[in-house]
Amino acid sequence: MLFESFSFSGLNLKNRLVRSATYEKRADEDGFVTESLTELYEDLSRGGIGLMITGNALVHPSGRSIRRMLCIHSDIYIRGLRKLSSAVHDIGGVIAIQLTHGGRQSFPILLGGHDPLAPSAVYDSATGIMPRAMTDTEIWKIVDAFADAARRARIAGFDAVQIHGAHGYLVSEFLSPYTNRRDDYWGGDEERRFHFLEELYKAVRKEVGGDYPVMIKMNCDDLIEGGLESGGAAAIALRLEELGIDAIEVSGGMYESKGKTSRQDILSPDQEAYFRSAGGVFKKRLKVPVMLVGGMRSRAVMEDVLQKGEADLICLSRPLIREPDLPNKFRAGKAAADCISCNGCMDFEKLDIVKCIQLL
Repeated sequence: MLFESFSFSGLNLKNRLVRSATYEKRADEDGFVTESLTELYEDLSRGGIGLMITGNALVHPSGRSIRRMLCIHSDIYIRGLRKLSSAVHDIGGVIAIQLTHGGRQSFPILLGGHDPLAPSAVYDSATGIMPRAMTDTEIWKIVDAFADAARRARIAGFDAVQIHGAHGYLVSEFLSPYTNRRDDYWGGDEERRFHFLEELYKAVRKEVGGDYPVMIKMNCDDLIEGGLESGGAAAIALRLEELGIDAIEVSGGMYESKGKTSRQDILSPDQEAYFRSAGGVFKKRLKVPVMLVGGMRSRAVMEDVLQKGEADLICLSRPLIREPDLPNKFRAGKAAADCISCNGCMDFEKLDIVKCIQLL
């Protein structure tokens, strides 16, 4: 099934392999597209991937979580973004852009010394930072920022957008009872915690229209005590389907989950696909396509996930850093990726660009 074509919401994919959004550290210091970034996506296109999702693209300066991340928070970025999408399309590729705000997982040094924003002032033990609770006005400003970013994405020629609603960033924070302790329209119970994403989605949809694919990446579990768990996550997914979301990528964890999102030393098939049970739950309850990420390394495991109805699309991140042509290699008979999940590619500060340190 892995190399069957797959279509949804106007997207026609040549196979069921997706490049999950992966930070590249290849934009320039101001967030503009560079030749290096374009070359990466050209390599991925030639490598045979069905759908590419860019690394996290910043929708508002208050959500900068890392240096040299791609930016989409102003019209000045559209020209470079259009060059990127055009380069991919010239090779026959399909590309979506991921829209993100770092929330409490942003760093004051990248915010001009300002405190990061969050639904509530909940100390982040992973970063050692206490964020500032957002005002109602600030919340609506970020809702508008996501919508404006989606508008720019469509103008720039991207085939779809993906809202980053996972991994403890701002959208994820509003959904989680661990990070959202408000008692107003934006929090207090499951329904009110959903309001931020609901308003954001409606604003995005209004900007891009009903015929443009809008996807989301979301946690099936925050993997932290007091956080979002599978039952609440499935309910969110159903609400999103009712609103009109086009596809849902299933992931999990946050900074404070301490490595449970990108697990190390995945060296055997039984260690792979660590979110597959959640993927199966989502698949049983939803009609929209379910995309699954999480430590898949061997073609046999990917095929098994598809055959057992635990996902419609298989998402890869770290393996494609080492082998951007892995899909072509799978098609030619390769059994498993070379990635050993050492996570050296995630030591962002020490690397000039995100790359596999095993090849250095």
